[in-house]
Amino acid sequence: MQTRTKITAVVHRRTFMAASAATVLAPNFANAQAPRANNQGWGTMTRADRDAAYNNAAAVSDSAQIRERVTAASATMRTQRSKHIDLPYGPGERTKWDLFPGDNPKAPCLVFIHGGNWQALNRETFSCLAEGVLEHGWSAALPGYTLAPEANLTQITREIRNALDWLTAQGSAHGIAGPIIISGWSAGGHLAALVLDHPSVKAGLAISAVYELGPIRDTYLNAALKLTDEEIATLSPLRLRSVDKPLAIGYGTAELPAYVRNSREYHAHRARSHLPGSLIPIAKANHWTILEELRSPKGILTRTAISLADDPA
Repeated sequence: MQTRTKITAVVHRRTFMAASAATVLAPNFANAQAPRANNQGWGTMTRADRDAAYNNAAAVSDSAQIRERVTAASATMRTQRSKHIDLPYGPGERTKWDLFPGDNPKAPCLVFIHGGNWQALNRETFSCLAEGVLEHGWSAALPGYTLAPEANLTQITREIRNALDWLTAQGSAHGIAGPIIISGWSAGGHLAALVLDHPSVKAGLAISAVYELGPIRDTYLNAALKLTDEEIATLSPLRLRSVDKPLAIGYGTAELPAYVRNSREYHAHRARSHLPGSLIPIAKANHWTILEELRSPKGILTRTAISLADDPA
């Protein structure tokens, strides 16, 4: 049994090394790691229980009220800092940037990718999350992207890469020319992990995300996503070789177990390759209240972003 376990471990390690971040746009089943057995009895759960495992709207009773407060604060900020918003980087209605440059163009820039299960919400809702790093003299930028079902996850990922290409080429014209720290929450955290390899990105901060897509196909979320086998294999960060850049992974201890487990497993996945980046459990935070730790200048996630920019790596 020990010999078989060792052989399995070796096979998995070789699979990790064979996979490439480039497979995001060039699917390759041979280079993708198979998911580990689910020790939560996923295969025996009812559809209702599977849906509940990823339903943050139901899990956080006041999520609608929190979203309304965040949206209102973001609308105020966009009114006050409207010079560099709604800048198109692609042809789609949602493929636009909101840029909030700091006083120093060479200051770091936090790029925040919004969440919403890849099928809801928008960049405008989350503008106020830039307040934390702006207080430290940073710039901030929020890209939009086409939502499912109009776009599949492959297209969404491609759009975020295109957005970073645009920011690299055009950002200086809008006062943003410093190193980029990529971040995102929920679906945006998943996308941030996928594009960590972009040449303009120095480091990343993924928040409250899912890094293994396989179970998503068994839930209500897949009605819009329509995930394919190729997308599950090549767009699940837990199945890919990790990028050798710092990536901090944050989650709330009061989140749904699937999100807690994914965060811990993805950090462990990267740690097995000796890659940098801390695991940051936010005590008692849920999927929505954790956002305050990025919005506040003194928040744990804001401080984490600052430390990532200071890292000489």
